[in-house]
Amino acid sequence: MTAQGVASQTGSGPEPPNTPLNQGRPHSARMYDYFLGGKDNYVADREAAAKVLTLWPGVMIAARTNRAWMHRAIRFLAAERGIRQFLDIGTGIPTRPNLHEVAQGIAPDARVVYVDNDPIVLAHAQALLKSSPEGRTAYVHGDITEPGNILASPDLTEVLDLSRPVALSLVSLLHFVPDEWGPYEIVQQLVDALAPGSFLVLSHITPDFDPEATQKTVQVYRSGGIPGKIRTRDEVERFFTGLELAEPGLEVPHRWRTDLAERDSPVETGDVTDEEVSFWAGVAQKP
Repeated sequence: MTAQGVASQTGSGPEPPNTPLNQGRPHSARMYDYFLGGKDNYVADREAAAKVLTLWPGVMIAARTNRAWMHRAIRFLAAERGIRQFLDIGTGIPTRPNLHEVAQGIAPDARVVYVDNDPIVLAHAQALLKSSPEGRTAYVHGDITEPGNILASPDLTEVLDLSRPVALSLVSLLHFVPDEWGPYEIVQQLVDALAPGSFLVLSHITPDFDPEATQKTVQVYRSGGIPGKIRTRDEVERFFTGLELAEPGLEVPHRWRTDLAERDSPVETGDVTDEEVSFWAGVAQKP
């Protein structure tokens, strides 16, 4: 799970040390980095991640399976649907290959805008800006709960032409947007701003396969001041209202277009179970 691009977190416990990166409090993007095997995390993140691992031993498999699915989804859009513009909200800490590296590996002229509000992502943003000579990338320090500000950002509008199709990526993000924040309205506002032929790329944790583990995991995040709401298949499918799901529809990530997996990828579908992954994922087009 990762809360990339989500509003500032608040907890009921004592305030952590007043540092720019807020190392004294766990942050979901840094926990996700830990689950992916990264090194951009702190003691508080690792302690919270260890609690999650005791409740949901498959969480590292879930994180890596979800990441591999994102790569396949981007390959599908760039290679099969001709998409050349990508808006990735909830970027998280850079982990190679990043979205632009996957897209530009197929279409060097692809343009990518990343959005996140975590200061540690901002600190690493240069890794997200190393575009191919033919394409462009940009980074917007913005918040998913303020979609209008994201869409109006000059850094976005200088790189993306919203009158042409764009792939909107909301990967492993919306389970950190509780119902009272209006997640469906946020997604609708973002999709409404995109041209016909655009795509929504979305993955979301679910209680459908292992309700006890996933519900207890959410409690660990909440105890660290990180909001969360896991959703059933029907609730996740609602995000795609009015859109046309590409085959195979809303599916667990490890069974979504496995023909697009890279043979040399260190993390791919493998022999994993639905309970370990506990995600729904889909790609859908705006008519």
